[in-house]
Amino acid sequence: MKFLIARFEYLLFCLLIISVQACVEGKANKKDIASANYVADLVWNKTANQMIVSQPTGIGIDTSNHIFVFQRTGRKWVEPFPDSLISVPTIFEIDAETGKKINAWGANHFVMPHGLMVDRNNNIWVTDVALHQVFKFSHDGKLLMKLGVAKEGGNDSLHFNRPTDVTVDKEGFFYVSDGYRNSRVVKFTPTGKYIKEWGSFGKGVGQFNIPHGLAIDSQETIYVADRQNNRIQLFDTNGNFKGVIQNDAMVQQLPSVAVNANNRVFAIDYDPTLNQDSSAKGSTFFICEASTSVNQHFGISGKKVRESSWFHDIVIDNKGNIYVGDIAGLKVLKFKPKGG
Repeated sequence: MKFLIARFEYLLFCLLIISVQACVEGKANKKDIASANYVADLVWNKTANQMIVSQPTGIGIDTSNHIFVFQRTGRKWVEPFPDSLISVPTIFEIDAETGKKINAWGANHFVMPHGLMVDRNNNIWVTDVALHQVFKFSHDGKLLMKLGVAKEGGNDSLHFNRPTDVTVDKEGFFYVSDGYRNSRVVKFTPTGKYIKEWGSFGKGVGQFNIPHGLAIDSQETIYVADRQNNRIQLFDTNGNFKGVIQNDAMVQQLPSVAVNANNRVFAIDYDPTLNQDSSAKGSTFFICEASTSVNQHFGISGKKVRESSWFHDIVIDNKGNIYVGDIAGLKVLKFKPKGG
């Protein structure tokens, strides 16, 4: 009897993997797409980028459709990391319609900004890879919580080692992808008490090679952008594996993932291979709907081509507009659905 139950569970697992991977099989469909169903919002991009001067590494959106951008104001990733805090604002609140600045804050908190997300209560969560810390702020920049030991990397319940991103579930439990030197996702209570973790380094099920970005859908499925494995892994909130979306483009990186209100999955990839002009081939968007094939790949121009760019984070607003941070071009970009 135990054997039959185990066999049944295994078959269900296989069916789950097949149904999830179906969204990335069918490259013939991909070849039929001449261009994407999105166009760059050139007016918004010009206005918003008047305030973006450095690598925009994190991007999120609040319930009022305001875009939050976390940038390394005046800095790029260099090692060893700088030692001093950035003395000017690093977090910018931008109007999703006009591209104009609403607010800016975050001075004297960070050394090397990385991930940013906004939870359903409009709290702002960010990570700093140089400080090895996770921060929670109020919407207007008041520090509410700080986890990790500053400038002290580790792999236990009190330490991170270059954490990359955060996501928060409906009950306020939050999850940290940790990250560049630890291959794990860590779960905490709403007050910051360590609960559990999952993951190890590798290519297998539940293993990671730089868990770089996180998202959560309305069914409380957690999506982990497993960057160097060029895939997205799916888990429940207890860390049980639910499936995988393998990028159908053969590239080195899948840095970030976002899920819209309809549980449609958006992600970004990056190919650092050099063109003849010594520029990287660049990034594209990767869009997938449940139980269907990949239906769009498009780059910085809105067409199905790779051009020099390095998309680092992605978010979707409630009108279906896409926003990304391009850390090569030092820009935040907005793409609108055609006809929208």
